[in-house]
Amino acid sequence: MGHGLLPGRLCPMPPPIATPRARALGFGMRRARQARNLKVRELGRMIDVSPQNISNWESGKRIPKIDELATILGALRVGHAERARLVELARTATEPNWLDHAVDAPERLATYLEYERAATSMACWAPALVPGLLQTPAYIRAIFATPGHPAAHIEKQVMSRLARRELLTGRHRLPCGILLGEAVLHQNIGGPTVMAEQLTYLRSRMRLPNVSVRIVPNGIGYHPGLYGPFIVFDYADLPAIVYLEHHRGSGYVYDEHDMAGYRAANKNLSSLALSEHDSDRLIQGVITELEA
Repeated sequence: MGHGLLPGRLCPMPPPIATPRARALGFGMRRARQARNLKVRELGRMIDVSPQNISNWESGKRIPKIDELATILGALRVGHAERARLVELARTATEPNWLDHAVDAPERLATYLEYERAATSMACWAPALVPGLLQTPAYIRAIFATPGHPAAHIEKQVMSRLARRELLTGRHRLPCGILLGEAVLHQNIGGPTVMAEQLTYLRSRMRLPNVSVRIVPNGIGYHPGLYGPFIVFDYADLPAIVYLEHHRGSGYVYDEHDMAGYRAANKNLSSLALSEHDSDRLIQGVITELEA
């Protein structure tokens, strides 16, 4: 067995705060409240619960009891399927890591976007594809252009990813340290024209003061990034979380020991990566070849 970075440990730990499931539960509670156009204080008055308690539940800092959650979901008239999902999250909210098998479910995407939107910084390792925040519309369409994705679904993905660009260029810009495997530059996603456009856009994003993009070269031997992509999200007042994306689901890592392993992996990859200047030159060279 390889010595990869695997989420989950059996060692006991103190009751955790803001675990991945606790935060996902809070995101769901907030969406349900906002769907009814209610402020936190208004909901508190409706169900006779302190607004501070509701805020703590929605941030994931505290976990509501099942009967408290049931009261809120009833007052907000949450549907059966979503109610069952949130109750299950509450029952398992203290578990430190989470493997989510909800393939292409809207809740899965919404949860990830909340993690991304709330972060104060992100460190991303992408060995095979350009990260979603930096993708062009044509590149996105080429990724999802398979028989299992109808046109309406593809366009929804395009609009969702384009909307996320605000995180990089808006008022509160998200600091991003992005490490790309050199293989990303040579994937035939959509053909030479699409790839040239994508890499040109990538170079433009590298000019942003809050974005760092560096290339980890091929052929450098073993390194921890060979086990797959990951993103480390840091937050102002909550513990950091690692996001893992798989073909048939996603995972979130919270455990302190595992978190340290991913930070070490990111540091290792950073030491192997080309400088920003040399990365830019390499990308421009690939664009020149594609346009020849």
